[in-house]
Amino acid sequence: MKKSRILSKLPRHVAIIMDGNGRWAKNKGKLRILGHQAGVKSVHRAVNFAINHRLDALTLYAFSSENWNRPIQEVSALMTLFIRVLENEVEFLQNHNIRFRVIGDIHRFDNRLQECIRYSEDVTRNNDGLTLNIAANYGGRWDIIQAVRSIAIQVKQGILHPDQIDENTLRQFICMNELAPVDLVIRTGGEHRISNFLLWQIAYSELFFTDVLWPDFNDIIFRDALYAFARRKRNFGRTVNPSNYEENFC
Repeated sequence: MKKSRILSKLPRHVAIIMDGNGRWAKNKGKLRILGHQAGVKSVHRAVNFAINHRLDALTLYAFSSENWNRPIQEVSALMTLFIRVLENEVEFLQNHNIRFRVIGDIHRFDNRLQECIRYSEDVTRNNDGLTLNIAANYGGRWDIIQAVRSIAIQVKQGILHPDQIDENTLRQFICMNELAPVDLVIRTGGEHRISNFLLWQIAYSELFFTDVLWPDFNDIIFRDALYAFARRKRNFGRTVNPSNYEENFC
């Protein structure tokens, strides 16, 4: 496929598991937090790339619900870094018409960080360019459980009958339900697993894995992922027409 044809096959929604900050720092004999700081620069590159290629949404896995098990000093430093980035980047978000959102259970964060999140979301609420989702204290299982709890409340209140519950019902309570489905998941750092990320939303997503550590992620790697996406035939569980097999999988 010619690279010029990728423009007609761009994904609308890309999600990235940003893995490798700690290993990047260790390889350079630096503290892990310096790897996370370097990773912020990669976030900037990825966001600018998404804007330039007119993606509808970019979702970044920043902090999983399991990450609380890391050393307390690292978690504390990450929270401080998160606050500093939010406080410094609101102007950038506004200038680039980016709608910012955090998905996940933010109630475990301290009050200052929660206020920063809510302020950034409120200020950018009416922007209609790229939607930038940051998954923080997020887990795919948590997402599904909170959706089920919401449905259970409606059943208890008599708003919903159990017989009415189907896939579409559950989808309405899942994070990012109003956005385009996730077309492409990119994971950096060389691991080939999903790590409890968007379990519902990526049921039919294409997956792209790279050994590149997140702080080294750049436009070239992002573009390679889009080329790989453009070359794939997405059947969503349907059977490929045998007569088109060679065309679809060449």
